[in-house]
Amino acid sequence: MILLRPLRIWWLALALLLGLWWDGQVWSYLGGVTPERQRGRQRRRARWLTQEFLGLGSAFIKLGQLLSARPDVLPAELVEELATLQDRVPAFPFAVVQDLLEQELGERCAEIIDLENEPLGSASLAQVHRASLRSGRQVVLKVQRPGLERIFRLDLEVMQQVAASVQRHPRWGRGRDWIGIAQECRRVLLRELDFRLEAEHAARFRQQFLDDPGIRIPAVVWELSTRRVLCLDYVPGIKITDRQALLEAGIVPAAVAEKGAASYLQQLVRFGFFHADPHPGNLAVAADGALIYYDFGMMGQLSSRLRGRLGSMVRAAAGRDAAGLVKELQLAGVIASGVDPGPVRRLVRVMLEEALTPPFSANVLERLSGDLYDLVYGQPFRLPPELIFVMRALSTFEGVGRSLDSGFSLVAIARPYLLPLMTSSGSGSANDLFNEISRQAAEVGSRALGIPKRLDESLARIEQGDLQVQIRAGETDRLLRRMALAQQAAGQSMLLAGLAVAAALLAVSAQPALVIIPLVASLPVGLSWIKLQGRLKRDGRIDQFPGVG
Repeated sequence: MILLRPLRIWWLALALLLGLWWDGQVWSYLGGVTPERQRGRQRRRARWLTQEFLGLGSAFIKLGQLLSARPDVLPAELVEELATLQDRVPAFPFAVVQDLLEQELGERCAEIIDLENEPLGSASLAQVHRASLRSGRQVVLKVQRPGLERIFRLDLEVMQQVAASVQRHPRWGRGRDWIGIAQECRRVLLRELDFRLEAEHAARFRQQFLDDPGIRIPAVVWELSTRRVLCLDYVPGIKITDRQALLEAGIVPAAVAEKGAASYLQQLVRFGFFHADPHPGNLAVAADGALIYYDFGMMGQLSSRLRGRLGSMVRAAAGRDAAGLVKELQLAGVIASGVDPGPVRRLVRVMLEEALTPPFSANVLERLSGDLYDLVYGQPFRLPPELIFVMRALSTFEGVGRSLDSGFSLVAIARPYLLPLMTSSGSGSANDLFNEISRQAAEVGSRALGIPKRLDESLARIEQGDLQVQIRAGETDRLLRRMALAQQAAGQSMLLAGLAVAAALLAVSAQPALVIIPLVASLPVGLSWIKLQGRLKRDGRIDQFPGVG
């Protein structure tokens, strides 16, 4: 099976690329193409890809989760489906668990007693067993699957080869760094095989909430943790989405929803280090109502560059300043330099109106994420993966909150955490905000005083014929380009129609063999027409947003 694995990976890559190409061709839709038909076909493609990743196992399950943070290289339907990729695989034998513990822990293995045969959970990377220590401490042991590193390295090597081949393709490689994406996936996936890093993540995450009794994170048992074994305190709880069980335990679901959202906002605003995979399986509620976090293999960290501009972004968003927010996103490196900001500015304006206008929509983040995914796919935008993980995590909490409390509003909960960012430093007093407003008012006033003089100079230059006006019309250029492409496509359509008529006439003539001439001539014209349709579709993608334009 190992020998056939590279062939299976190559087949999957080719099938996916051909499938995406086929989905993008207008003529491939019988009865005409519509947005609903396109989304339906892409959803089926996404489900197929998810099943293929599950069949290929550990490395590809993790790869799917990483690719779900790249809406700039995959269609929105694939991104959304891959984001839900959760592995559930059969457990490996208990005898293998015992052997691996003895190999990793040696004499320290004697500290473990009452190791339960049945795992609490089993996934592609590891399975978890409950145990007791001689000291009486209740723990869980996360034990890595045997032989996993060999398969990971083989899969990652084939992925590097696939990425290099795709990068060389003149169309698929244009505007995308597939080799860089493959190298980043390799780095992240190999790090996940080292449970010592997960132990460090868990300890750091726990440190952030030591003073908060409402948040509970299992402590690491360092002396029983190695590269392939992670030992944590056993912290039982009720699954966060089990509303009935929460009510029976005397816990108010609405309070749990608010606590979860507040804790995540703290991770983002105060610490910049956050849980990147907060699906309901990794969240639970203790008997006293405290929120419990599990599984620290996927953690995110906001870059210092992004965190440094977070306050300015919040101020621009609060003032519904779309142009200012786009400028801050460019300075933070979220939007590539040199990109026409017009389409982004229009979408941001719509997003701000939807997000900040009461009554707040129940699933505002989910819808905004969908709009953002549609915008960045096939466009030269750089969306940092941590930003996608942030939006996904907030969207997850939004969904969990609605399941627990129909009146849940993430926007309302976020206010007290975002207000400190509206000060000039992000951590100063409220007076800093008024100082900033005063400074800007003085600047506007000084500019206003100079307006009459500048107007007088401009009028004098107009009278003397010295004034030159330069106009940068990015949107006009784009529309003119689309008009030119449409004219070319129309001309080629007429040429194809003429060749078809010629072929039909020759077919019924005295020399039907001559029909080959117009048929051969139509091949390059037809291929050129198909390419033009693809370019027209890509150029028109931004115009498909409702309410934008």
